[in-house]
Amino acid sequence: MGRLLLVRHAQASFFSQNYDQLSVIGEEQARHLGEYWARHKTVFDRIATGPSLRHQRTAQIAGEVCRKAGLSFAEPIVLAELGEFPGEAILGGSLPQLLPRDNKIRDLHAALQRALDENEKRAAFQRLFEAILLLWVHEEITLPRVETWQEFCARVNGGLTSLLSGSRKGANVLIFTSGGPIAVAMHRALHLSAQDTVQLSWMSRNCSCSEFLFSGDRFTLSSFNSHPHLKKDLLLTYR
Repeated sequence: MGRLLLVRHAQASFFSQNYDQLSVIGEEQARHLGEYWARHKTVFDRIATGPSLRHQRTAQIAGEVCRKAGLSFAEPIVLAELGEFPGEAILGGSLPQLLPRDNKIRDLHAALQRALDENEKRAAFQRLFEAILLLWVHEEITLPRVETWQEFCARVNGGLTSLLSGSRKGANVLIFTSGGPIAVAMHRALHLSAQDTVQLSWMSRNCSCSEFLFSGDRFTLSSFNSHPHLKKDLLLTYR
């Protein structure tokens, strides 16, 4: 059996001008991940990242730590198929049509506007985003030129299939990506509903690891959302 390790990117810069850049905490999370692999002498046969800077920077930091410890860490290949769902386009494209007609969305949006401190803003944003994303998953909102839920799942699964089918028997494969693609992998392994899958996407902590075993058409879950390398409470983040 081959082993696939999916790593959610380290913490990005939420509510900043460039969300895709890792935060100071995110860079520390990635270093701890590399140190954990170095201590356990973990080596990967193939390494890939999604297309976002947060994916690639997480891989870069962890890889530098591994190489400094004398471990082999191949230059990751970048796969566009392993990118996150188009959250910004979904949110921005749907709000103008939802606010005039959806009381729940209007109330959640108003709560976000009233939020004062960063923690309150994060919580209010998450509630609004989750509500809108469920509408997108169930195709209850129409967004021209924006990827649908079905298209997103097909894209991610296509990327996974391509990478795994090209790996040798018993390979140790590593991917740095986002919570959405990790949830799609969970759906693939456990045959979850669409709603359960998207709810699961919120559960992955930054820089956590989810392990799957694969062989031919077989794809099974080994562990989800593991983070033994993140010992400090400060490093346990979702956004």
